[in-house]
Amino acid sequence: MAAATGVYRTTYQADMTLRRTKAEYVRLALIVIALAGAPFYLSNSWLFVLNVAGISVIAAVGLNIVTGYTGLISLATGGFLAIGGYTTAIVTTRAGLPTPLAWVAATVLAAAVGAVFGLPAGRLKGIYLAITTLAAQYIIVYLVRSWKAVTGGLDSLLVTPPKVGGTLITQIPEKWFGLEGKSEHFAWYWVILFFATLAVLGTVNLFRTGLGRALIAIRDQDIAAEVIGVRVARYKVLAFAISAGMAGFAGALQASYRSIVTFERYTIDVSIVYVTMIIIGGLGSVSGSVYGALFITWLPEYIRHVGSGIRSGSAFGFITEQVVPIQNAAFALVLILFLLVEPRGMARLWQRAKDYFRLWPFRY
Repeated sequence: MAAATGVYRTTYQADMTLRRTKAEYVRLALIVIALAGAPFYLSNSWLFVLNVAGISVIAAVGLNIVTGYTGLISLATGGFLAIGGYTTAIVTTRAGLPTPLAWVAATVLAAAVGAVFGLPAGRLKGIYLAITTLAAQYIIVYLVRSWKAVTGGLDSLLVTPPKVGGTLITQIPEKWFGLEGKSEHFAWYWVILFFATLAVLGTVNLFRTGLGRALIAIRDQDIAAEVIGVRVARYKVLAFAISAGMAGFAGALQASYRSIVTFERYTIDVSIVYVTMIIIGGLGSVSGSVYGALFITWLPEYIRHVGSGIRSGSAFGFITEQVVPIQNAAFALVLILFLLVEPRGMARLWQRAKDYFRLWPFRY
């Protein structure tokens, strides 16, 4: 783990701490306060956006494990989300099992499928592995659309909403705490925040273990890693399984939150969006996954919000009619700018800003 500029470590215990300065603890406290207060002050529409971003964080962190930390390209995130979503719908609606069991089944199944499609990583690299994962994406979506007896084909599947103690999760704020007028997004916010935080903290600590360091060694130089005893093929498959499992869980969470599953939410476009998230946020950075997921989820909603406020007869009225093309163009433009200006993403920009203010007025 890289040390911040001007921060020195003198003991092994200090080297293993996640927070090394008082400023970091202050920022952490401010983040906790902001997250705790957000659902009380945000409108329902923006709270929905924040919930979607929280789910995206889980899948983006999983994708960064296999791509940013292990150096393996994956274009099948949308497919693994589909496995999680459809498994949740089938288990809760048709089998009548509780939602937590559906989430576990979705995660395990997605991880197993990810491990199968990760087997070629033992021999393939670069563009060849990317094409293999792209094939996985299309195979999964094809099965979803064609296997009518199980997935319903082109039709949507409803998802049974989760309950806690016989009470629907959407009714808990009012029924248990007397918070009248709070929408279902309020209740889901805390569930999504819990699992997103768990995913982030779990991944941060994963790369403080032997497994995580083995994955980083494979990314840096797989031949050297194999020489020192790392079983490269096994760890690559494991990385795919972990990444797919997290994407599957995110898909399961999304299905329960949206209460409906349809194949249009899991196309190749979704996989490309997640790759964009980790590139803009920062490859090989857990915090970068969070930044990228939040930014890419916020950007189209902001463009749509701006477009809705423009009158159709004004000079910029075309924006209201071309929202989707403008969103796609904005994605492409932002991605190009980051690749040209800061390839290491928003995480690196934030790190440079912290280093600048920590050492100001000195440069080093």
